[in-house]
Amino acid sequence: MVVAAPGSVAVAAPHPAAVDAARAVVAAGGNAVDAALAAAAALTVAYPHQCSVGGDLVAIIRPAGGAAQAVLSIGAAAANVDVAALQAAGPRMPFGGPHTVTVPGAVAGWAALASLGARLPLATLLEPARALAADGVPVSPGLRRAILNRIDVIRADPGLSALLLSPSGDPVDVLVQPALASTFAALGTNWKSFYRGHLAHQLVDGLARLGSPLAVTDFAAHTAALETPLSAVMDGVTWYAAPPPVHGASFLAINGSSSLLTDARRAQLARDALLGDPRNGPIDLDGLLLLSPTPLPGSASDQPKPAGDTVAVTAVDSAGTAVTLIQSVFQSFGAGILEPSTGIVLHNRGSSFSLEPGHPGLIGPGVRPPHTLCPTLAVSGSDVVALGCQGGRAQPWILAQVASDAVTSPDLPALLARPRWIIGAREIGRDTPTALLEPGTPEAEALTTAAEAAGLVVEYTAGPHDDAGHVQVSRLAGDTLSAATDPRADGVAAVLPGRSLSP
Repeated sequence: MVVAAPGSVAVAAPHPAAVDAARAVVAAGGNAVDAALAAAAALTVAYPHQCSVGGDLVAIIRPAGGAAQAVLSIGAAAANVDVAALQAAGPRMPFGGPHTVTVPGAVAGWAALASLGARLPLATLLEPARALAADGVPVSPGLRRAILNRIDVIRADPGLSALLLSPSGDPVDVLVQPALASTFAALGTNWKSFYRGHLAHQLVDGLARLGSPLAVTDFAAHTAALETPLSAVMDGVTWYAAPPPVHGASFLAINGSSSLLTDARRAQLARDALLGDPRNGPIDLDGLLLLSPTPLPGSASDQPKPAGDTVAVTAVDSAGTAVTLIQSVFQSFGAGILEPSTGIVLHNRGSSFSLEPGHPGLIGPGVRPPHTLCPTLAVSGSDVVALGCQGGRAQPWILAQVASDAVTSPDLPALLARPRWIIGAREIGRDTPTALLEPGTPEAEALTTAAEAAGLVVEYTAGPHDDAGHVQVSRLAGDTLSAATDPRADGVAAVLPGRSLSP
């Protein structure tokens, strides 16, 4: 914890290169928005298994003294998607490949966030990422694990194998990405080229060769949505979460629950039955918030396991501006496609669509998929906490296990190191609905009883586990800034000195 000198920024991210990028822009006069954006862009270079220029972005921003706002830059399915053909091919969406690629939203999300309070030009914020791609970045332990876990997918794709594997077939030690560096240079000149220029045409041409129905008109139609976040007050603290098609309502439904695992199971089933894109029809928000009876089918055990799916970046500055940002490729290395001319890994967010007629998450032309990204922000007077995590569909209950304590804990690193539990099925590598507990999880006996009553198999991990999430937290409490990063990832948290944030 550090007394908040004017211009300082607390930031947390799952890779050191991200915090280095934030440090550079804060030293140049940037605030929390600048720090979060620079870190987010750097992560797409250093952590291609978890996020990419070719992925989506969801964020919540609270300008100092202003109202919180949600940024939903979630890409849609192609306008000419053949739903009948997908339904004929199987009972569920494929887990990877060209038909799971929706329009990537990250770039438009960066631009939208910048417009809401960045102090520096977007080109300046993207420069650390460009340099990192051009000069190279060492392969982290987390990335190396992801390469080995998905080695068959990587070998099957020419772009991924050229980037990640040596001639002998082993993981490389350093990522050098000249094509991606050129992409960042183009984005710094004109970010709209990703949606209405040469980058859009390159991506569409590359995907078309693989059978994707996406067209340049789909890219041109994308915009980042700026929306009022969902909110709930608990013990005098206002919590904010993103609205559908994001499952922020699931977090608000269970945050502060005295029967957290039981309510998490209820929220999980409600989400699986009710979450979809409001643009495609009404969403039962009361049902998602557990405020009304909901149909509760069996767990969606056919969902893909999104190992390494997501990165969270949090930043809060001395003036009280706060950002919690999550971006992702969903499953590790997304759709298993790297478009070589741009160096961009494409996400597989489309695999979350339902193929069940009448389901609110049914795929359709221009429809956004149900989304797992779940950033949250807490405000109490002048105090603010930015919180986010990796963890796929388990993000609401991962966050709910640390959220209340993150507001007041004197030791944020110890809070994030505390053993946790998650529930899930295929998304945590299990064939049946399961409660997975890390050793030493508080109240393990009561959790076991609750899990068994909810029809869950109980298992213990051998130690801290990636599936339990990579939580990042930044906080301003009084005149003190603090930040912490989850020990389950490769991250860094820091309070960065900078210039005065006064106009």
